[in-house]
Amino acid sequence: MLKIVILIFLQTSLLLPAYGWGFRKKNKSKSEEPKPVPKPERTIPEDLQILMDSYSDIKIQAEYSEEKNDWIISFENYGTPQIFYWAEGSVLPEEELINRENYWHVVYKYSNELRDPKTFTEEEIARLKEYGTVKNRKKAPGTPMFFFDAVYASYSRAKIEPHIITIKFLGKGTRVHERILEPLKNVETKILEAEKKSPEVKTFIKELKSAAAYNWRQIDGTKRKSFHSLGIAVDVLPVAYHGGEVFWSWARDKNPERWMMTSIKGRWMPPKEIIDAFESEGFIWGGYWAIWDNMHFEYHPELIAKMKTKENNN
Repeated sequence: MLKIVILIFLQTSLLLPAYGWGFRKKNKSKSEEPKPVPKPERTIPEDLQILMDSYSDIKIQAEYSEEKNDWIISFENYGTPQIFYWAEGSVLPEEELINRENYWHVVYKYSNELRDPKTFTEEEIARLKEYGTVKNRKKAPGTPMFFFDAVYASYSRAKIEPHIITIKFLGKGTRVHERILEPLKNVETKILEAEKKSPEVKTFIKELKSAAAYNWRQIDGTKRKSFHSLGIAVDVLPVAYHGGEVFWSWARDKNPERWMMTSIKGRWMPPKEIIDAFESEGFIWGGYWAIWDNMHFEYHPELIAKMKTKENNN
């Protein structure tokens, strides 16, 4: 009997290490199985998010495509589905990706600070002079209109005109795109409030000759549509400029060599309260451009939103 017990003990002792080894080996095998690599989380570029938020009513969607290595932007407007590629900020249809160097970014840094021409370097003066030539303006890159055409249905004159409405702005009849009716009315309300306190604003309103907006045409010296063609740009024209220059191109005609050096005091300006009222509702002012257009306001809520970001302020 003792021999049988000893024999069973010895057999069990031999089996346990073997069983344990097999168990540990199985676990090790599991630990060596490759784990699935999670896809990296993609963060929507800040400027793309600004664009989406600025036109939130059309519910823009953005999805990253590994195949295209780009963000694909999609939305539907006026019953038409739209698809664009972010293209580093140019927002282009697929067929135009090959020509992306011909286009500026849709969301860019808009500065609402006037720069004194006295601070221009000779290099900057030469660059502005060159930019102002007809030859250069024809070949220079410009704003890609594809996104804006989709937002405002401005593919052609026939397509956009059903969306152009006639209104009065500061007592002057004008035609604008239906999408900017509310912000433009808000601008008017703020200007009329400012008139109660500011003699300059009161004079501006009294001397306002017209508020020209919709006009189907190209930008002077280029083959690109003006934003007046979309009905989202407004030119506030006074009865007199009181000796000041109002538009860079008109100044260039008088002084081809040094038009860009026209002093701030030598330009006609709307009162600051007018500029502030427009900006507060998503309009940029052309007077801040190096190629200045002091009568011109243009609806670009994405640029006003960009201006308020930390990156732009830095």
